[in-house]
Amino acid sequence: MYSFKEKNKHKKKIIIISSVIVITFLLYYSLKLDRKIYLVENGCKSIVTVIEKVMVYPFTSLNTNKNIDQSESYTIQKNVNESLEKEIDELKKELELNKTLTSYDTINATVLSRNKAKFFNTITIDKGSKDGIKDDMAVVTYNGLIGKTIHTTLNSSEVKLITSDDLNYKVSVSVMTENIDSYAILSGYDNKTGYVKVTGVSKDSLVKEHDNVLTSGLSSMIPRGIYIGEVVKIEEDKYNLSKILYVKTKEDFNNIHYVTVLKEKK
Repeated sequence: MYSFKEKNKHKKKIIIISSVIVITFLLYYSLKLDRKIYLVENGCKSIVTVIEKVMVYPFTSLNTNKNIDQSESYTIQKNVNESLEKEIDELKKELELNKTLTSYDTINATVLSRNKAKFFNTITIDKGSKDGIKDDMAVVTYNGLIGKTIHTTLNSSEVKLITSDDLNYKVSVSVMTENIDSYAILSGYDNKTGYVKVTGVSKDSLVKEHDNVLTSGLSSMIPRGIYIGEVVKIEEDKYNLSKILYVKTKEDFNNIHYVTVLKEKK
C-alpha cells in the first residue's frame, strides 16, 4: 500500500511528465512555419507579445534608433551609423537619388524575438494587424529587403527572412546590367558562404559580377526597386540551361534589431 506522501509524490511525477510532453508537443508544433494560426494560439501570441514588450522596454526605450524609418535611402545600401551618414548624403546628391516608394506608408517596428531552432528563417516584430500590417508585406532595413510578413496577429507579426531555408519561399527579382533588366527568382541561401541564391537567369543573359539585384515588383505586395545585394559569383546550373547567381547582401542577418514594414497606401 502507498502511504499518503508516496501517493502525492506519484501524482507530482505524473503531472511533471505530462507537462513535459505537452510543452514538447507545443514547441514542435509552433516551429512549423507554413501552418494556419488559430484563434486560441492568436490570443496566446498576443498575450506573449505584450509580455515581451514589457521585458524589452528597458532596453529599447532609451534607444534613439528604434523609430528611424529603415526604408529611407535603402537604395544607397550603406550601414547607417554616425561615421557613414555624411558619406550617404554625398552619395545621394551625386547619384541624384530621391526617396522612392512614395505609394507606400512605412511602419517602424522592433524585433522582439527569433526562432532559435531556425535562426535564419524568421523574426518576430512588435507590430501587428492593429497597426495595419497584413501577410506578405515587404520588410526592409537601411540595407534593403530582409523578408516579408507572415502569421500576423493583433500585436505582432512573424517575418520570414530571405535567408530562410524554405524551398517554397521565392521572391521575384531583377538584375541590373547596363540598364537592362534580367528577371529571375531569389530562392535559397548558402549557409557556407552567407550568400543568397538567385536562379532562373537565362543562359544568354549578360549579367556579371558586381551587378545589383533588386526586387522586380512582380511579387505580390513587394514593390519594385528594393535593393537585395550584389552579384559576387556566377555558376551554370547542372543542366547547363541557366545561370545561378550568388548575391552578397549588406545586411547582417545575425544582428537585426529594427525594421520597417512597407504598407501600400489606399
